Amino acid sequence: MTTVPVPETLLSVRDLRGGFDTPDGRVKAIDGLNFDIARGELFAVVGESGSGKSVTAMAIMGLLPTLEIDSGEILWKGEDLLLMDEERRRAIRGGEIAMIFQDPLSALNPVHTVGRQIGEMARIHEGVSRKAALARAIEMLDLVGIPEPAKRADMYPHEFSGGMRQRAMIAMAITCKPALLIADEPTTALDVTVQAQVLQVLVDIKDEIDSAIMLITHDLGVVAGLADHVMVMYAGRQAEVGTTDEIFYESRHPYTIGLLASMPRLDDTGAEALVPIPGQPPSLIRVPSGCPFHPRCRFARPDVCRSTVPALMPVGAGTRHASACLFLDELDEVDVAGLRRSAGDDELVVADTTLDGTRAPRRADGAAGPTLEPGTDVHQDSVFEP
Repeated sequence: MTTVPVPETLLSVRDLRGGFDTPDGRVKAIDGLNFDIARGELFAVVGESGSGKSVTAMAIMGLLPTLEIDSGEILWKGEDLLLMDEERRRAIRGGEIAMIFQDPLSALNPVHTVGRQIGEMARIHEGVSRKAALARAIEMLDLVGIPEPAKRADMYPHEFSGGMRQRAMIAMAITCKPALLIADEPTTALDVTVQAQVLQVLVDIKDEIDSAIMLITHDLGVVAGLADHVMVMYAGRQAEVGTTDEIFYESRHPYTIGLLASMPRLDDTGAEALVPIPGQPPSLIRVPSGCPFHPRCRFARPDVCRSTVPALMPVGAGTRHASACLFLDELDEVDVAGLRRSAGDDELVVADTTLDGTRAPRRADGAAGPTLEPGTDVHQDSVFEP
């Protein structure tokens, strides 16, 4: 009998909570996160702006001095990063865990050549000479697919295109062959062709140096064909976590369902309208009571969802699939494609079947599902309650 090796768990985050103190009150930026990242996997973190994705990455890296960690652990190969002295943590940062920032023009120093900045990583963490550091920089530029790497190493960031700067950032991050790469919106402001190239470079590098990637993005479409596991965040909390197939085809949280229904598809014929999520993400200073998503949730039951904070509960046995919804079992039959097919051009339509299993009323024109008229308050409109 052949034993399948279990991938090494590199990063474990346990009940992590933290925030910022502001004149207007406490910002609850991270609220009870629990997740693991194993060697060799691409772990994607998705959600709207303000959901806590980048703050989570910065907390792992220790790059936000104003972020106060209230409780929890960030375990790197079993050792808590939060309890390390700064010297030890600095050695891990860049050497074992590296970060690719979303704006390379701001992250790169304009007065130093790209080669010098990339080589600096090797000089700091490995103590190599300037000559060896430059040789390493040229090697890394070649690895990420930049043509004429020796020539490019002597150029400055402003002489690179956006895609080349992003590749240079990747080259800098992988110089010391870290076990974990944290990529924060690595394709921001790039056209779709360059996006695909940069993402493919990341995947190739992961396989080349046997590392893991934590990919932060707001776009589920970006991770569809790349990620092994996906964590969906909302208001600093985990809404849902699971394999890519579980998130895309067995979604069990209204927020994930909403993101999927609002996402354009390449195979759309034009008959299916996009279904936007109503409202805006909440202020993290004044997070709604109960489930933070309930003011925007088409399936909310106000008597319960406004008063009870849902815990992250497993979906099925023996998997990492979990959802923070009080009615996750009843969401099993929700048809995301059906939501989009039933959406009209000028009005928002919910699914045929409500959470209690009853059939939803039909419109006068015969289309399925109740409608939400423009300007309707989703808290008051009874069609969203079973």
